[in-house]
Amino acid sequence: MSSEKIREVGEGSSSSSGGAIAISPPNNHHRQPSRAPIPQLSRYESQKRCDWNTFGQYLKNQQSPVSLPQCNYNHVLDFLRYLDQFGKTKVHLHGCLFFGQPEPPGPCTCPLRQAWGSLDALIGRLRAAYEENRGLQETNPFASGAIRVYLREVRDSQAKARGIPYKKKKKRSSLQIKASNNNDGATTATFQLQSSSIAMKKKRERDSCVCVSLLLHLYIKNSRFS
Repeated sequence: MSSEKIREVGEGSSSSSGGAIAISPPNNHHRQPSRAPIPQLSRYESQKRCDWNTFGQYLKNQQSPVSLPQCNYNHVLDFLRYLDQFGKTKVHLHGCLFFGQPEPPGPCTCPLRQAWGSLDALIGRLRAAYEENRGLQETNPFASGAIRVYLREVRDSQAKARGIPYKKKKKRSSLQIKASNNNDGATTATFQLQSSSIAMKKKRERDSCVCVSLLLHLYIKNSRFS
């Protein structure tokens, strides 16, 4: 009641009680309106934004800076080759004793490269980000046929070097429903959910590490030039 204002009506009023108490509502002029919560980006959207910013920074750090409208598939190919220095996948050379062995018995001096799966996922995110940033689908450099040819060559060469043949995944539903009739005539359904959450988690962590390492490298490189 301390926050409410109380007003008494004077004597001689026509009210039979001789007086009434009127309670005015509290003053709400100083109350701030509540702000709507900011929606949190999904892991995919966060990674896509990071990749897009990294690619833009890469173009700015060239000897002759390139704007995004001037970007073509050659710049994308150079960017993919540039990323190999941050790779963590051992790709054996033709002269290596372990060439074609999926589980080599010892270490070697062969270089580390970006895995084909990581590059393929990266191009998918950048292709979507390009069109989301007012880029035309017809001129999307990430959707060029040259990019698809390059990714196919990387996939085949890494499969031979690592001795792990590439197997195209068959398109099938991840949810299989098996129904069987029992003696009572009732139908029981068994749901088998095929999940690859562990593999996807490792892939997301690998992509995040690549993005952070690349951003740090570009930042150091840009600081030296400045």
